[in-house]
Amino acid sequence: MIQLTPAPSPGIRVLIADGDSLSARLIADGLTRGRNDIAVVAVASSSDETIRQVEKSQPDIALINAHLEDGRLRGYHVLRYLQMLSPKTSAIMLIPGSERDLVVDAFRGGAKGVFCRLHSFKLLPKCIRTVHEGQIWADTRNLAFILEFLTELKPLRLVKPGGGMTRLTPRESEVVHLLADGLSTREISRKLDLTEHTIRNYLSAIYDKLGVSSRVELALYAVAREDLTRPAE
Repeated sequence: MIQLTPAPSPGIRVLIADGDSLSARLIADGLTRGRNDIAVVAVASSSDETIRQVEKSQPDIALINAHLEDGRLRGYHVLRYLQMLSPKTSAIMLIPGSERDLVVDAFRGGAKGVFCRLHSFKLLPKCIRTVHEGQIWADTRNLAFILEFLTELKPLRLVKPGGGMTRLTPRESEVVHLLADGLSTREISRKLDLTEHTIRNYLSAIYDKLGVSSRVELALYAVAREDLTRPAE
């Protein structure tokens, strides 16, 4: 039985997502034993359960294993949604080994740190504290992977404005304009008197219709679409 306890202020609230329940229990016990600044507030084993727990507990840190109960690399599936589900939660990806693709995709997905399972567990609390303080956690080898990737990275693509915008509903078009004006998901939800979850659903549909993959590309698309009429105030 994994003991979940509230974190004492200003404690670090941690969610653990691991497909192996024994592994999750060992991590939870190891993080909280003898420490009062780290508390495990939620534990999940599958991607769906992790998403539910993140929405419910809004942890400071999400410690996500690359492999979850419902499949290998399913942790990366969770990572894609984490920023939308809980913007203030920082993710640390637990990876089985320092493989280039695992490291690069973790950071591309929004992780603030990667922790190799082969490293000493004694470093994990320090990793959590470092990420919680707003810093990045990666060893020298992993940083080399990131730098190598950046040198190969193609410039951010500007989607050519075509007929894509005509496929949007009036409400979706309104969301695009507000996003292009620099509003956050929360600010858009307040402006339109809708829930943040609804706005995220709109953004997902917009991405699919326009063939973009990020808020930045969507904003660039909207700026390039000079002939697009703004919805009435």
